Amino acid sequence: MNVSEIRPDEYDRAAELWEASVRATHHFVTEADLDVFRPLVRASFGEIAQLAGLRTDDGLLIGFIGVEDGNVEMLFLDPAYRGQGGGSLLLEHAFASFAAVAVDVNEQNPQAIGFYERHGFRVVSRSEHDTTGKPYPILHMKR
Repeated sequence: MNVSEIRPDEYDRAAELWEASVRATHHFVTEADLDVFRPLVRASFGEIAQLAGLRTDDGLLIGFIGVEDGNVEMLFLDPAYRGQGGGSLLLEHAFASFAAVAVDVNEQNPQAIGFYERHGFRVVSRSEHDTTGKPYPILHMKR
């Protein structure tokens, strides 16, 4: 696996990866929520300052990370590749290349919380709702 830039012609693939990952890890998210988030996520790829993709050795995009002002805004992997070190590769890339120091995590996603804690993040505050106002508590973590 290797990390490289994501091209605009790969944004649809990245959106598919986002949805597959959310379905596998965010069991609290409803179909209606996905309908709201899907176009927001797809639009964000062209706007996020720092975006990198995780690829198999033959070039297939299997994950991505996006960072804005030192905050990890998104890190998603194809569920078939979870647990193989790809998330750590992306996060290490974000530390080294994007100066990532913070992340917001859904409180209802204990796997993600544990992942970030293993990489040196600690909870510094909590919000009752996500950025869209939905009642999904967010943990604000810093490294």
